[in-house]
Amino acid sequence: MSPADLRSELSQCLSRLWRYAMVLSRKHDVADDLVQSTCVRALERCAQVKDSTGTDRWLFSILHSIWVNELRAQHVRQGQGFADVSETETPADTLSFEERHWHTQVMQRVNRLPEAQRNAVFLVYVEGFTYQEAAMTLSVPAGTIMSRLATARLTLAKDADLATQPQQGEKK
Repeated sequence: MSPADLRSELSQCLSRLWRYAMVLSRKHDVADDLVQSTCVRALERCAQVKDSTGTDRWLFSILHSIWVNELRAQHVRQGQGFADVSETETPADTLSFEERHWHTQVMQRVNRLPEAQRNAVFLVYVEGFTYQEAAMTLSVPAGTIMSRLATARLTLAKDADLATQPQQGEKK
């Protein structure tokens, strides 16, 4: 693939890449850096792409690889990760109050999932990747993706059941 063709593909994938970077890092500035590093690495290695049909999955794989490498480097340097849960994307202002409230509740529940499950949920349910594509992106077997999704669905369903039950002292 030529650099010009890759630039065109990148421009079409930037918002999706940034969204995934936010899922991973939960920080705007870190997401920006991840996407920038992904673009640089992809442009440096554009000759590796033979078929443009899987370019988006290739870009997601690069972004995930950069993230994992950064986490490893942080662990070595400081002994801890650097993902800050305080900054998450807020829903669009065009949504009604009820829709924004529902979106916020869903995102809070998804954000409480372990990182591996959260990544699988995002790639399959938000980005529309197949199990196999998500597995290749995260460098795990497809069965692992299916297991992570099943566990995440159970956790989210249980969390939703708890949210609908009245609290102690409340009337039904």
